[in-house]
Amino acid sequence: MEIVILTGMSGAGKSTALKMMEDMGYYCIDNLPIKLVAEFDEASESYVTEVDKIAFGIDVRNFNHIGDLLNAINALKERNMSVRVLFLDAEDDILIRRYKETRRSHPLAYNKRVEDGIEEERDKLEVIKASADYIIDTSHILTRDLRAELEKIFIEDQRFVNLFVTIVSFGFKYGIPTDADMVFDVRFLPNPYYVEGLRALSGNDKEVQDYVMSSPEAGIFLDKLEDMVRFLIPNYIKEGKTQLVIGVGCTGGRHRSVTLANALYDRLKEKSSYGLRVEHPDLRRDGAR
Repeated sequence: MEIVILTGMSGAGKSTALKMMEDMGYYCIDNLPIKLVAEFDEASESYVTEVDKIAFGIDVRNFNHIGDLLNAINALKERNMSVRVLFLDAEDDILIRRYKETRRSHPLAYNKRVEDGIEEERDKLEVIKASADYIIDTSHILTRDLRAELEKIFIEDQRFVNLFVTIVSFGFKYGIPTDADMVFDVRFLPNPYYVEGLRALSGNDKEVQDYVMSSPEAGIFLDKLEDMVRFLIPNYIKEGKTQLVIGVGCTGGRHRSVTLANALYDRLKEKSSYGLRVEHPDLRRDGAR
């Protein structure tokens, strides 16, 4: 029997992930008491014998003693069962914003501030996070990205590393993305904005891509950028980084930055074991250059 323990920070998306696991064929049980986890394989013989994949959602309110869950996991492994721990995390400010948007109370906040509940929860979950097989930071990923990551792990059985890379194009006239870890300026490349027939298009259109990449400097820049990013990613993973945001900027975030962001994405997605996506937020703005 294959068992997945799904836990993590409240507000990081455990309920959503558990529903996705159910869609993947897992028999899902939310908030099962920890003392019953180790005994579940015996009970399952009578009730769910046709199921060979189980996912347990474990809430922080179930953690009276963190050692109980670790002992339960070890007990299952001793019975030659496959047990993996998936931990969902998110940045504190993201969790606070989610609680404010939903107007829900943090399970450990009681009459305290949400920030206090989050801090207490991190302390409680520190040991289980350190022993998790997979850690997914949901701070800046969409629901479809989370599903893709779960499918990569539990369906495609790909090698997984705890890093999600977002490549984002932007326009300097609108400001640098506040969450960018690295920022690259491609305003040195020829600007399609001044070419008749290209101004209304974007870096998602082949005509603009061909124009931008026809510059020898564009190809050289892309080669060097890919080489540097590929060098950095394993080192970020080694240091425990779970989110990496790469900003590629031009004047208006419409032509050059979109082209280069797409091109970098296409190169990195080949044989990547980490999560990867590309975004173009400034394409929605009018008059971008």
